[in-house]
Amino acid sequence: MNLPNMLQIESLLSACRAGTLTPTDIVREVVARIDAYAVKDTAVWISRVPTERLLSRAAELERQSAADLPLYGIPFAVKDNIDVAGLPTTAACPAFAYEPSESAEVVRRLEAAGAIVIGKTNLDQFATGLVGMRSPYGQPHSVFSPEYVSGGSSSGSAVAVAAGLVSFALGTDTAGSGRVPAAFNNIVGLKPSRGILSTYGLVPACESLDCISVFSGSTSDAWKVERIAGAPDERAPYSRALCSRPLPLTTFRFGILRKEDRFFDGNEANAVLYARAISLLEQLGGTHVELDFAPLKDTAALLYNGPFVVERLAAIKDFHRTHRKDMDPTVGTIIDDAEKYTATDVFDGIYRQHGFQQVAQRMWADFDVMLLPTAPRIVTKQEVIDRPIAANSLLGAYTNFVNLLDMAACAVPAGFAPDGLPFGVTFVAPACTDEDLAALAGRFHEALGEAVGATRTDRPMGEKAEDIPSRERVLLAVVGAHLKGFPLHWQLEHEHAVLRATTRTAPDYRLFALPETTPPKPGLVRERGFAGKGLEVEIYELDAAGFGRFVASVPQPMSIGRITLADGKEVCGFLCSEAVARSGTDITETGGWRYYMTER
Repeated sequence: MNLPNMLQIESLLSACRAGTLTPTDIVREVVARIDAYAVKDTAVWISRVPTERLLSRAAELERQSAADLPLYGIPFAVKDNIDVAGLPTTAACPAFAYEPSESAEVVRRLEAAGAIVIGKTNLDQFATGLVGMRSPYGQPHSVFSPEYVSGGSSSGSAVAVAAGLVSFALGTDTAGSGRVPAAFNNIVGLKPSRGILSTYGLVPACESLDCISVFSGSTSDAWKVERIAGAPDERAPYSRALCSRPLPLTTFRFGILRKEDRFFDGNEANAVLYARAISLLEQLGGTHVELDFAPLKDTAALLYNGPFVVERLAAIKDFHRTHRKDMDPTVGTIIDDAEKYTATDVFDGIYRQHGFQQVAQRMWADFDVMLLPTAPRIVTKQEVIDRPIAANSLLGAYTNFVNLLDMAACAVPAGFAPDGLPFGVTFVAPACTDEDLAALAGRFHEALGEAVGATRTDRPMGEKAEDIPSRERVLLAVVGAHLKGFPLHWQLEHEHAVLRATTRTAPDYRLFALPETTPPKPGLVRERGFAGKGLEVEIYELDAAGFGRFVASVPQPMSIGRITLADGKEVCGFLCSEAVARSGTDITETGGWRYYMTER
């Protein structure tokens, strides 16, 4: 079966409607993939629909027209705190498990559109956590390394999509559970405005904040799922209609963290990737505006370090009273903490929440959307074992405030660090902007040019290349828009380039800022007899085939020639036509493109 690695919705629908693929084909391939992936990670699923039932569902669909069903034959997974008729709901707590008599409203609507439920996925128990490590059913890991967490609480749902096992998956998001796992697995996580997707049939975590979310390989797939599943539901207390508030998509303002607020817990590579994301969004028509993160940070503290934890106790109060010993120790400790708060504390917290909502509403006068890191960094499983509360808190630094302030959010990939681990950013906007928010985040994701999910694992940037014969390696000096953190660096990542050194050219080179280039680019020229200080360059190593592809993509007036470095060695590098270069601004004295762009 030649299904694509990532089972994106439109590609499967097109094949089904063309008659080259059937739901039965899809089911058989998905079952084979799940069985094969279990060798790598046994903790993705809590329960699965038996294969014979899946094939029966596929046959039922094949008696209908593919043109009539917008999700015809599309396989999906459901986080196991959302009801699916015929499968137990456990919330990752065996003592809590029950057999639902009907499916959750969102599941019912998706199945009515032709989608096929494959099974129920693992989660942090009672959706309490951002790590994916608080489950007796095992701990899924990031698709990029078994040593690193998958993120949570929607751990299994994110991995199922990133590993190419399903087209999309339902998660939930109260504190960031639909966004953090997306970042750690290089996929999209769309957190709708609260109430757009009915929570009827969801085991609540914090009922006033809970959102059912969507994981997928693209924002267009995620929005398609939200649009189909969204509908007002009088059985869900916070339900509302699928509302529409427009966002500007061509010329817009986006809020970013001030330098002093950019916290990556010591991970400088992610700091660079966030700066690159800002630059890329500017190339797409945005103007950045620094935001005051302090009120958002103060809002976030309400969720776990304040009385809102009482709502987690309210959701399972009877079970907690009679089965406390059956709960995950960390989850139990968090929910135990709710008992110290009084009714007065709870109302004080609600008043503070509404005060912060007023502050946030005023912030939207300064910008249309926020661009934030999804998490400071990914953490190892060992870190969570050693510091279960602190490691979890770290991951919510940029996510915890969103639902408290009634905002929509869409997490998308934003590149890879030199160690091959993923980084993500989140677009945040006011409630009811879901469609335009997904569109804007999608433009960014497409411009990034990265492969999705685990398809990026073949040779991540930073992997040693000692297995490549030396005669097949090429050293390339990068001076401008291909520097790490700049808009075209993804082209080097695409060819699995490895950063070997940061150094300077020989002193007789000049650098010019070229006029009217998108993205902004410099031109490097050699001026014999000029005695400068040299210009900063990054030296990358590529294999010969990758270098050839890269060179073929270099546009005029750029060319690849030989550049002499400060130590006298020669490497390949970017040069520019002197006539074109000198039509720009001489920026040699800045010492390099990175310094020039920082000073602008």
